Amino acid sequence: MRKIVEKYVELPTKIRKPLWRLWHNLIIGFDKEKKEAFLNYGYAGEQDEFEHFELNKDDSKFKYSIQLYAHVARHHGFKGTDVLEVGSGRGGGASFLTRYFKPNSYTAMDINERTIEFCNSHHDADGLKFIRGEAEKLPFENEQFHAVVNVESARCYTDIPKFFDEVKRVLKPGGKFLFADMIKPDDFETIITDLKKTGLRIIETKNILPNVVEALKQDSEQRMNAINANVPKILRKSFYEFAGVEGTGRFNSFDSNKIGYWSVTLEKPLN
Repeated sequence: MRKIVEKYVELPTKIRKPLWRLWHNLIIGFDKEKKEAFLNYGYAGEQDEFEHFELNKDDSKFKYSIQLYAHVARHHGFKGTDVLEVGSGRGGGASFLTRYFKPNSYTAMDINERTIEFCNSHHDADGLKFIRGEAEKLPFENEQFHAVVNVESARCYTDIPKFFDEVKRVLKPGGKFLFADMIKPDDFETIITDLKKTGLRIIETKNILPNVVEALKQDSEQRMNAINANVPKILRKSFYEFAGVEGTGRFNSFDSNKIGYWSVTLEKPLN
């Protein structure tokens, strides 16, 4: 299992989605106290990048995972807007953005029913709701949202270009697509081409791999301690891989630039 987790990005797209659902169900089973609200690799901020908000005590343990969401969301003014997150996972990012930046509504969607059940029982913020849905067939009307958030999720989809088309469909004119994921360097230009084909306009593309690697270095001990406290010993090495703990194959793939990491902000034209 460890090797499957390590090589996940290199696996055929058709088997990534069922494997991802299986893994999330394992996490739900092991996280008995429902303490782990984030699964992303995190982001170590640059100087003064996050001076506009201060985390409360309960959120501070998730500092690096939260900073990834804050970085991805930086080009959208959330207050008073309607936001969709696709692939919301365990809901920590949705909860953070809702509580700190006060959108009018925040709809967080994920394919896994058990994950949605976890989120609805664990997260409580005004305007936030969690629903089940498919990324390639978003269950929403045209031009419904001011922004769509997608963090470390698209690589699991069977048809990524179809997802990008759906994002454009549900965005209002002038709406933002706030996207970040791990991508093999050889696949990066294909992803950018697929995004451009939708007609969305690229505002900024940023290689954030150094920030992700630094976050993993800083957060590895905490990640390992959480795994040791919740996961049976026989599966811990697989979970270390999943979490990108320093010294694992996943971490080394990032550190050697075998796997890259980019954030991209796009905007739907007004006309």
